[in-house]
Amino acid sequence: MSITKILFVCLGNICRSPMAEGTFRHLVLEKGLQHLVEIDSAGTGAWHVGEPPDHRATATALLRGIDLSGQAARKVKQQDFEHYDYILAMDQENHINLTRIAPEEYRHKIRMFLEFAPDQSETEVPDPYYGGGDGFEHALDLVDAASRGLLAEIEG
Repeated sequence: MSITKILFVCLGNICRSPMAEGTFRHLVLEKGLQHLVEIDSAGTGAWHVGEPPDHRATATALLRGIDLSGQAARKVKQQDFEHYDYILAMDQENHINLTRIAPEEYRHKIRMFLEFAPDQSETEVPDPYYGGGDGFEHALDLVDAASRGLLAEIEG
């Protein structure tokens, strides 16, 4: 069986996409499927390259047993479009930015992450960066729902 490669993308790669990477990795490890997936995250902006995830994202995830340590922000690079099978944008702005910079033959790989959470009324994972802890909890709830849907699609 081939490895499925997934890239989660938000703006700065310090809040939403690290939470998505950590949550999805956690679910994959629980099911013992780590040999079947490659998981990473990136941002469309370069403001935080090399930095760890936001401390609020890390704390919120840790309360649910999800470890974000070891992650460092990076910017999406051209090679990502060829390499990854799924390039999952957290919101419409990042979807537009990804589509703008992606070579045409790889644009079909770019999708909205919440497509995998059809029971959710929202279509975007809101950026919690400028808000309080509740925003991180809400973002993580959405990320968890979409991660479960994505894993079900990959398993199917």
